[in-house]
Parts: sequence; structure tokens; C-alpha cells
Amino acid sequence: MTARIKKDDTVIIIAGKDKGRSGRVLKVLPKEERVVVEGLNLVKRHTAPNVTHPNGGVIAKEASLHISNVALRDPKTGKPTRVGFKTNDKGVKVRVAKGSGVEIDV
Repeated sequence: MTARIKKDDTVIIIAGKDKGRSGRVLKVLPKEERVVVEGLNLVKRHTAPNVTHPNGGVIAKEASLHISNVALRDPKTGKPTRVGFKTNDKGVKVRVAKGSGVEIDV
């Protein structure tokens, strides 16, 4: 199966506490059907002192979201869009924004 959302795509959250906000995909977890979006869906974690946080304490970090709660941002309109696939004139399978028909993989 070809991924509809990939790392470094810009997505818009369509459900949940961050609905309407957009960000860049940091990580895709295909087996769990989840994505991690930069700066969104932040959760607080109580951390013991370690190398990265010498004093420990409460830190905020991104948690994963279910992939059904995000939609790819249309490169032409900036609105959420569904993703389709087509073969371009070079014979390469590319992702296409359903809303505007623009190729995403350029």
C-alpha cells in the first residue's frame, strides 16, 4: 500500500483538541496508523533527570494522532484535501490532491 501521508508533509488536524491547526509531519507509524505532527497534540510528561534534561521535571512533547484525524493540506488552496493517485506522463505514480487536482509529489 502506498502512503497517503508521508514525513515532512503539511497536514491540518480535522478532529480533536487541536482541530483546525496545521503542522509538519515528523513521523509516520504505519502499523499503528498514527502520525506525529510538529508542535501539535502536546502532552505533559514527568521526567527524571537525564542527559537532555539535567534537572528533570515536567516537559511537553508531541503525542501521536490517528491518521484519520489529519488531512493533507492542499498546496494550491491551503485547505484540507483527500489524496488520490495517478500516473503522470513519465510513468511515475504520484499523489494528487483531490480538491484542486495538483500533483503533490513534484
